[in-house]
Formats: sequence, C-alpha cells, structure tokens
Amino acid sequence: MVERSPITNDESRVPASSPVRGFALKALLWLPLAFVIWLAWAPLWVLPAMHLAKVVLVGLWGSLFDTLTLGGELLDGGGRVVARASYLVTVATHVQVTIAPSAAGAGGVGVLEPTLNPMVYAWSLPLFAGLTMATPLSTGRRLLQFALALLAIWLAQAFGICAEALKVLAFQSGSEGAAAVAQAHLNANVIGFAYQFAVLILPAVLPAVLWMAFNRPFIETLVRRDAEPGTPAEGHTKARLPPDRD
Repeated sequence: MVERSPITNDESRVPASSPVRGFALKALLWLPLAFVIWLAWAPLWVLPAMHLAKVVLVGLWGSLFDTLTLGGELLDGGGRVVARASYLVTVATHVQVTIAPSAAGAGGVGVLEPTLNPMVYAWSLPLFAGLTMATPLSTGRRLLQFALALLAIWLAQAFGICAEALKVLAFQSGSEGAAAVAQAHLNANVIGFAYQFAVLILPAVLPAVLWMAFNRPFIETLVRRDAEPGTPAEGHTKARLPPDRD
C-alpha cells in the first residue's frame, strides 16, 4: 500500500522574502542615485580615459591623430550644433577632408575634428556602484573595489574612444578618411568589430564580471542552501512494506 505524506500549511508556504530578493531590491534602489552622480560628475569620469586614449592614438597612429581635448560640440548633417557638453571629447586629426557648402559656411578644405561621446562606454560604472552598494561590505573593502573597478572601466572607456575615433575615419569621413586608414595599414573590418564590442558588449558585461570576481563569498551565501532536507520531498510518495504474515 502506498501512502502520501501530508503537506502542512507551513511546508507549502513560500517565504515572503529571500536574500536574493532583498539584494536585488537594494541594488535597484541604489541605481538612480548612482546614475545621477555619474552624470553630474561626467567630466571627472571621462578625463582619465581620454588621456589613456590619447596616449594610444597619438603614440601608435601619430600620422592620423594630433591630440584629444575635453569638451566639444555635436553637429548634425547640416553643420548645426545640436549638443554642447564638457564631457564630450574632440579628436583633432591630420586628415584633410573636403567640406561641402552649407548654411553654416561656404565649404572648402579642412582638417577633420570629430566629437565623440565617451559616456556611452562608461555606464557600467553606475551599474557596478548599485551592485556594490547593495553588497554588505566594510568601508575599506568597498572603497578598494571601487578603485579597482574604476581602473578597469577607464581602460574599457579608453578602448571605446580609440575604437570610435578609428571608426569615424574609416566609415564616416568619406574617401579621405578611408584612404588615411588604409595608408596606416589598419583593417576596416577589425575597426568595426572593435567598435561594436566596445559599445555593445563591454559596458553590459564588465560590471557583472567585476562584481562577481570581487564578491564570490557573498554570492555563495546567496545561492547556498542552509541544509539539505532530511525527509522525503513534499508531495512525493513513500512506499511502505506490507506487514509480515505468519
């Protein structure tokens, strides 16, 4: 004969809260503040990455790039200013391009100076901040994690600035830019792949990888079961042997 062990109300009740749910809620609550601070101090976050990118671009491809400066204006196709911000990066190049006449000017020949938005490569910083602030850590350990994460994110942001600067020359500067890139023995397909990786993959993956690498013990406490059940699982059948008969 087969008996089913009864399920009590206490056994079938799902806990109202869990450590994972509590951590996720804290991280979500920290995110708005992290994004506000990130945007308010945008030039501060951009400056180190810009200098790293400048070292790479001018050092490796000095025939293409002259310098990088903080601050700039974004222009539309007609040459009109659509945005001006102190966190933008202006890239001065040695590439001469033909400028078509427009409402903004008579046109002619000029030196290409594209303006980039490096913040699109660094929104991983507020994501990491939300995760880290929601993690129970000592003040010293939290500051150390922020310092290491900033270094990694600045490197990723510098990579994005370099990739976009090369992408603008290869694909958005007409025949003059494409010829200059080819003369520097750079592969346009590799440039395109590097740009896509910098803008689509790194900002989303980097904060999660950094947080998991820094906080493995805490993650284990979130996913570890406190104790293994010592009785059959609820709802499973339990067979009983028939009584001995003489």
